[in-house]
Amino acid sequence: MEGTERTATPWHLWVIGALSLLWNAGGAYDYVMTQSRNMDYLQMAADNAEVPLEMVLDYFGGFPAWADMFWALGVWGAVGGSLLLLLRSRFAFHAFIASIIGIAGTTAYSVTSDMPDELSSPFAIFFSAAIVIVTLALAFYAKKQTSAGVLR
Repeated sequence: MEGTERTATPWHLWVIGALSLLWNAGGAYDYVMTQSRNMDYLQMAADNAEVPLEMVLDYFGGFPAWADMFWALGVWGAVGGSLLLLLRSRFAFHAFIASIIGIAGTTAYSVTSDMPDELSSPFAIFFSAAIVIVTLALAFYAKKQTSAGVLR
């Protein structure tokens, strides 16, 4: 049969897939702990930001439904993309694009909301930029591996 020849899986797919899954699992953990209002986790976040717990609770509790939806899309799209990379599915690219859309929506909310200055530290801004860069790189990687016939 023509066109059914399977391309060998390059070693870097396993490395990038596993590392991206670990990276995105951190975001998933943060999302679940924040959404479930895990007080120990939120207290730790407040302590790390050197702000009162009430400030963290007020900010995240004030997210409108649309911002929560974009946050979920960003997180779970990235986790799904990582899993789909490991499954060698061409849909990894689409999942990462969904994640980028989620990140864009979450960023739009963050920029337009009344986020307390204390929660907008240089580290938080740097980390948010790193999330965008990593997700864009993963989408590019997935697209390249699809074009090379590695992802089907």
